[in-house]
Amino acid sequence: MVFRLHEGAPELVREVLLERGWEEFRGREQKAGDWNLYWRGSAFRKSDHANLLPWQRLNHHPKTVGITRKDCLARNLRRMKGTFGSALYDFSPTAFILPNDYTRFLAEYAKPQRARVGSPPCYWICKPVDLSRGRGIFIFEDIRELVYNSPIIVQRYISDPMLISGYKFDLRIYACVQSFHPLTIYMYQEGLVRFATEKYSLSTLGNIYAHLTNTSINKCGPFYSVDKERVGPGCKWTMSKFRHFLHNQGVNELPLWQKINNIVTLTLLTIAPMAPSSPNCVELLGFDILIDSKFKPWLLEVNYSPALTLDCPVDARVKKELIGDLIDLMDYRPIDGLRERVHQRQRNKRPCCLKARLQTRSAQAPCPTVSGVLSVPELTDCDYAETETPVEGEVSSETPELHLGSWKGTPATGADPSRLPDIHSRRRRLLELPRDGTRTRDQERTPPPRVGNFILTFPFNEATLKASRNQLDVKTAVQEVQKLMGQLGSLGASQSEMERRQRRRVEGSGNETIFETFFWGPKELLLLNERFLME
Repeated sequence: MVFRLHEGAPELVREVLLERGWEEFRGREQKAGDWNLYWRGSAFRKSDHANLLPWQRLNHHPKTVGITRKDCLARNLRRMKGTFGSALYDFSPTAFILPNDYTRFLAEYAKPQRARVGSPPCYWICKPVDLSRGRGIFIFEDIRELVYNSPIIVQRYISDPMLISGYKFDLRIYACVQSFHPLTIYMYQEGLVRFATEKYSLSTLGNIYAHLTNTSINKCGPFYSVDKERVGPGCKWTMSKFRHFLHNQGVNELPLWQKINNIVTLTLLTIAPMAPSSPNCVELLGFDILIDSKFKPWLLEVNYSPALTLDCPVDARVKKELIGDLIDLMDYRPIDGLRERVHQRQRNKRPCCLKARLQTRSAQAPCPTVSGVLSVPELTDCDYAETETPVEGEVSSETPELHLGSWKGTPATGADPSRLPDIHSRRRRLLELPRDGTRTRDQERTPPPRVGNFILTFPFNEATLKASRNQLDVKTAVQEVQKLMGQLGSLGASQSEMERRQRRRVEGSGNETIFETFFWGPKELLLLNERFLME
């Protein structure tokens, strides 16, 4: 298998793929299409998507800027709030795109000024719409401090964040869109907790080391290497460590994770209908979530090509396994090794009619897709018959020796035995693929529930599966998420009942469906589809 990296692509991707036995694309020695994976930090051109061959994958879907650029995200969330109600889309702070929304911002800014004396002050945060890594951000209370010379977004500043020993933090949640048509979303169980490196105080709004959690900023701060109370040196925890902290504090974390899961789903539903079909692509996104003092999660922004640099040991523990699982999620098959076979024969000056056959057959009938991945039409022996000595290093479709990815979802070896239970349950009937890469009819219509530490979060029941097929039914998908949110209030009170039903399911008749996705929390709870059947 061959990977191709664009200039500026993360070094970690190269390291992981080389460890798996892949080879790096050599532009001068290989033909332009002689690769299986093309990775770049920026968007691909339309021609890159249009000319994809069946064995090739790209690490970006087209037209995701609708949520990854700050002004576009604010505009799309405002549209969905107007369509489905502010109660559902209340997870993002009030935002204004300046200069266009300046009049609306003035009206909102004046509200606290007209309120009674003694009301708490209102703070605002200003961000350039097209910059990342905390550049150009500042916080203000007085509108006279608002000065800008480019398009910006002004958001109400969440001034009461949850603190750990006085330090502000946010969560970096990784989500992967395997396909927009049908919409298929996976969330990663591990993640990062990013801390500010100085204690939080509203009396020092200009102190970026106290108010911003961006690693690119805080690693340059004077207290980055200091062993801070509870936080420790540096500015990052793993999500597992954060969960240990919540357990030690006696916090019921289950509703938090399900609310975050809903935020990811509802945000992606804002652009899913407009995203073009792009088989053989995946999109890794970084959702930045802030938790306030009332334990409510807020969406701050969505990151395109989230940073994969290794700034500290925490990064190495999280991101290396993340990339490995993402490669598995790309669903490489033994037949993808035909790329190497085709090009080896061309170098040996052997005529090959594979491309012509593929074009002829694609003109006669469209190639079937499996979970949004384009499949190669069945080949006969004459398509690649050999009359000479086989080329050394050919790939066998029966017993592949390369690491092509596994759907079995086995946990990484050497895992920490003290690690908390999975945010999603491991106890489920996983789809097992035969070694030849074929699928049953049931497997073709449903994505696998788990790939490594990526857990399927949409579709999560039969209704959302049906809504995601053909043309996405956003209204039905949103209604199902709304039902899910309505159940969160009963989680704590009915915990013992759900555990009893879970034990009964495990010991039962074995009529489980593929939708055995649990609420995004550490316990093994009642299945989503079972909860809907009870109502």
